[in-house]
Amino acid sequence: MSEQPRRGRQQSKPYRRPKKDPVRMLAFDALRAVDERDAYANLVLPPLLRKARENGDFDGRDAALATELVYGTLRRQGTYDAIIAACVDRPLREVDPPVLDVLSLGAHQLLGTRIPTHAAVSATVDLARIVLGDGRAKFVNAVLRKISRQELDAWIEQVAPPYEEDAEDHLAVVHSHPRWIVSALWDSLGGGRAGIEDLLEADNERPEVTLVARPGRSTADELLGALGEETALPGRWSPYAVRLSEGGEPGAIDAVREGRAGVQDEGSQLVALALANAPLDGPDRAWLDGCAGPGGKAAMLAGLAAQRGAVLLASEKQPHRAGLVAKALAGNPGPYQVIAADGTRPPWRPGTFDRVLMDVPCTGLGALRRRPEARWRRRPSDLDGFAPLQRGLLRTALDSVRVGGVVGYATCSPHLAETRAVVDDVLKEQDAELLDARPLLPDVPALGDGPDIQLWPHLHGTDAMYLALIRRTG
Repeated sequence: MSEQPRRGRQQSKPYRRPKKDPVRMLAFDALRAVDERDAYANLVLPPLLRKARENGDFDGRDAALATELVYGTLRRQGTYDAIIAACVDRPLREVDPPVLDVLSLGAHQLLGTRIPTHAAVSATVDLARIVLGDGRAKFVNAVLRKISRQELDAWIEQVAPPYEEDAEDHLAVVHSHPRWIVSALWDSLGGGRAGIEDLLEADNERPEVTLVARPGRSTADELLGALGEETALPGRWSPYAVRLSEGGEPGAIDAVREGRAGVQDEGSQLVALALANAPLDGPDRAWLDGCAGPGGKAAMLAGLAAQRGAVLLASEKQPHRAGLVAKALAGNPGPYQVIAADGTRPPWRPGTFDRVLMDVPCTGLGALRRRPEARWRRRPSDLDGFAPLQRGLLRTALDSVRVGGVVGYATCSPHLAETRAVVDDVLKEQDAELLDARPLLPDVPALGDGPDIQLWPHLHGTDAMYLALIRRTG
């Protein structure tokens, strides 16, 4: 009688060494940096991609896939968390963060990309075996196979409460925003369901890269000529803006390398233009950017000031950010000065300036397209932390401008507590009046009831920048 093989040997499979995928390894490393170090993906990802290219690990398509995996996973984190929670036997807080990152990467490949199911599961399990070990890779495999049984729409129908029962929670799960942010954006936007859904969807889209031709140093036509029609379009609203399509590389343009142009959202350009075009009573010789870092608006204002024979003072509290401002302004055709100073305790005399921009620190809820991880870090309590500073800086701005001069109060947040509430509170104490800012941007639609301006990603293709123009009257 022949010897029968042992049962264990008969059932075992040959060990397969996990395939190391540089794209998914890089995406995992970026997500861990975001989670462990509170890093921002837009700062972490470029050096990782650059190193991968230098090592010969990546080509252009690999870089595009890695970028999509990182940003897509972060943008859809709230939706994926709800789906993963329905597929595990424990609360998500009990799942180790590295495991949850791998699961989220896998969920995005399965539900948010066109990667075939078998490839998404296999590649993610291989990643898990490398970074987590075989034991936890089995858990990842089991969860991903559950996730793969349904499409995204079916999962959302299962895990999101009906809109009619809890509208804000429904939108929070469907569009992957914390509930408190959904509520705040809805209050700021007003209107019904369609508008808030359009806004939340826009927050989850990849924003265009927009360039600014710095006044007096470059032109939009120069940038368009350098890029070509296939990779660039004129800005929608700003005469200094150029929009890049996929494949457009800012660093390949001489004007960008030389600092005569830069990357700047069109909303930020419009804020600077509106302040520069506001009507003044009296002279127009001295301008101030009181929160100038990292220097985009300051560089634009400096160029516009130089064309009128005015001088810009750019002030920034943090010395390293003041250095960035100085770099952005280097080569400006007219006189300017950059200083490191606390805007709430300014070294200049009251009434010194004709125009003042105060783009105050804020929660950044208007730039969630660019920093999707910020939505998961911010808390309602952050508003209380920013409130005294925002009011203090606006008071400084109004003290710094002469009678008849104009202050621009700006934030990259549409939250009412950071916009109209600040302006209303400070105006109660000051001899000042709001100006209607809308006529200063005559080609821009849907600016609201005024007199202030609120830009929106879904309406204007910009960050949700806010601007109030205030004239000092006494």
